[in-house]
Amino acid sequence: MRRNLLAITAGLALTLGGAAGAAAPLKTAIFAGGCFWSAEHDTEHLPGVTNVVVGYSGGARVNPTYGNHAGHLEAIKVTYDPAKTSYTKLVAGFFRHIDPTDPNGQICDQGESYRTAVFVADADERASAEAVKAQISKVLGKPVATKVLPASTFWPAEAYHQDYARKNPVAYNAYRVGCGRDRAIKAVWAGR
Repeated sequence: MRRNLLAITAGLALTLGGAAGAAAPLKTAIFAGGCFWSAEHDTEHLPGVTNVVVGYSGGARVNPTYGNHAGHLEAIKVTYDPAKTSYTKLVAGFFRHIDPTDPNGQICDQGESYRTAVFVADADERASAEAVKAQISKVLGKPVATKVLPASTFWPAEAYHQDYARKNPVAYNAYRVGCGRDRAIKAVWAGR
């Protein structure tokens, strides 16, 4: 009996100790930052980010594809560790990699599906996103065109779009340089 009691106590201590030491669950955020290849490339390097998936969000179409995603924005679903970054810091980091003043898209990618947005899941995320947006407008001295929208279904893009910059560095860099993305983003944020 005493041996069973010790075994149960030891097992309970391990279970409780493991639960107390367990990391907080990962969280997700959805952003639309123009070309989803660039949004993925720039966001995956932010502190606390563990994964980025490219896809489509914000539209009504079910199972959109690259060839048929009218009404959706090209978007990214970011998985992050809240022990290493906050949602507010993630939103601020996202804004630093786009031109938030462009209402029609991003750099050479213009049109409805390339517009920028922060998709929020709840009132706390909305308050954070709106506060960051207001601060960005103040810093840039211009209105911010990036919308704060209610979260909707995120549809992952086709496999060949995932990790595009890493899998196709020559093609991606040719696109990025040809588009002038880095030069344009640097001009927006120069000295800020």
